[in-house]
Amino acid sequence: MRVLGIESSCDETGVAVYDAAQGLLAHRVYSQVELHARYGGVVPELASRDHVRKLLPLIQATLDEAGLIPADLDGVAYTAGPGLIGALLVGATVAEGLAFGWGIPAIPVHHLEAHLLATLLEDPAPEFPFVALLVSGGHTMLIDVAAPGAYTVLGNTLDDAAGEAFDKTAKLLGLPYPGGAALAELATRGRAGRFDFPRPMLKKPGLDFSFSGLKTAVMMAVRELEAGDTGLTESDRADIAKDFEQAVVETLVKKSLRALDAAGRERLIVAGGVGANRSLRAELQLATAARGAQVFYPRFELCTDNGAMVAVAGLHRLQAGHVSGGQVQATPRWELASLPAMAGG
Repeated sequence: MRVLGIESSCDETGVAVYDAAQGLLAHRVYSQVELHARYGGVVPELASRDHVRKLLPLIQATLDEAGLIPADLDGVAYTAGPGLIGALLVGATVAEGLAFGWGIPAIPVHHLEAHLLATLLEDPAPEFPFVALLVSGGHTMLIDVAAPGAYTVLGNTLDDAAGEAFDKTAKLLGLPYPGGAALAELATRGRAGRFDFPRPMLKKPGLDFSFSGLKTAVMMAVRELEAGDTGLTESDRADIAKDFEQAVVETLVKKSLRALDAAGRERLIVAGGVGANRSLRAELQLATAARGAQVFYPRFELCTDNGAMVAVAGLHRLQAGHVSGGQVQATPRWELASLPAMAGG
């Protein structure tokens, strides 16, 4: 069984083909970073237009790479939400149209479920059940995953997500958009311990997150240095980046360990764009190994939005019989807990 996956929820156009027996056959991603960089963030209308321009050629290129024709496919999966409504509609209408023309089912996929199942593309893949740390620009969540389709949210962000805090802090430090990766690189040149930034909500019970206070603490430190005799120097910026990153990483690691305890699990998977952060990976590896647990990640290029994760989630939904019936589905706000269970989940 083979599924074509289409991702267009924000500023990446992703397409992939996943085979139940052979695994990932091909995947391609077109990033709109250069398009949006001049504005310092994603412009929804421009994102939608660029998906229109890039999606069909990318689908053809991906099928060519896999050596397939439409008759070789069993379904077309697409991100139906959450995301930017215009961007979602591009992928949804193309997927539904192709599925109708090719005479195969279309499968609407939840964007977060796709991230949760992305580690199934790796070898070794984690066995169910596990706890997932989903950490990206728009989401910071801890989720107990009993089986595909069986999700219990253990903790959520109350304000800024971790990725959003990275980007906003990067902007305070004068780094270009998107700032998260640039900030992590700057942090490698910084000295730890100069700034005593807060570890949000670690002293409180529960598994929720809050990063707005940390971002404010960074802003105050930047303003104080800017008002000084030397201004904000390059070494200041690197030291702030280092201590900010350590504050975020420590918070994510300790909350993840608490979630493993709360759910009674010994496997942790990390998903989302911030999952590519090397400091986070290193600290989680040490922390989970110390307690005899395991941690799994997607490869770096599958941490950000991509069609491969949509294809693998689509295959599971197709096998469960969860197809669209021909209606275009685009849901900008869509709770993960509302998803129907799959057989055996």
